[in-house]
Amino acid sequence: MFSKMSKSVQSVGARAALTLLATAVAMASSGAAAAPPDASTQQVTNHKNVLYVTRLTHRDREEDDKVRAHLEQRGMTVTMVDQSAPVSASEGEDLVIISSVVSARDMVGTAFRDVPVPLLTWESDLFDSLRFTGQKKGEDFGEVSKEHYVNVVNAPSPLAGGVAAGKRWVYPRDDEMGWGRPAPGATVIATICGEPTHAVLFGYEKGATMDYDFIAPARRVAVFLGNRSFEKLSPDGAAMFDAALDWAVTPPQK
Repeated sequence: MFSKMSKSVQSVGARAALTLLATAVAMASSGAAAAPPDASTQQVTNHKNVLYVTRLTHRDREEDDKVRAHLEQRGMTVTMVDQSAPVSASEGEDLVIISSVVSARDMVGTAFRDVPVPLLTWESDLFDSLRFTGQKKGEDFGEVSKEHYVNVVNAPSPLAGGVAAGKRWVYPRDDEMGWGRPAPGATVIATICGEPTHAVLFGYEKGATMDYDFIAPARRVAVFLGNRSFEKLSPDGAAMFDAALDWAVTPPQK
């Protein structure tokens, strides 16, 4: 009897060991082991705080909510405020984003120009007030209503997001695209095809000379989005958008 009980215990132990082994293998193969991500995949946007300036009651606000969801997926904490919010709201933030949903007319001369916090925008009508470009619409800044290609002219830059040089589609079909003619202190990444002075993705390093001889208080980035084009970004367009975020919140090398 003792022998039978011993064999039974051994059998149960063996089955338990096999079950544990099978479970471990299944978890490993399915990725369910919940191991911490490799350091190389950690996003520089993790735990960054964003002040997102828009018009909270505008009909295109729903597009901003999609951008917000994307930022949160990248580990960012987003506070959305109306364009009427005081500039002091940016204190303690890691990034200020100004959406094109704002009314540029109501934000002319905005003091967000002076914040010592990285700033990213796709409101081309504010490029002048923010000192990204000069003041003449149609000459220093503007937008095209129908375009879906850009010409990547500075592929090695981290702002390009690994997108190859040359003509690349950022939307699947024609849509809005803002552009600016930045000052010589800017790093231009992409332009409208056939319009080499019309930059659609460009940035200023902290301390760089912007238009009006204004010195950038922190990194500044302009991207090409329209009011409702974020959700339409192609893989290349999304890569450049994310690269703009990454570059903006990454401290400059000393």
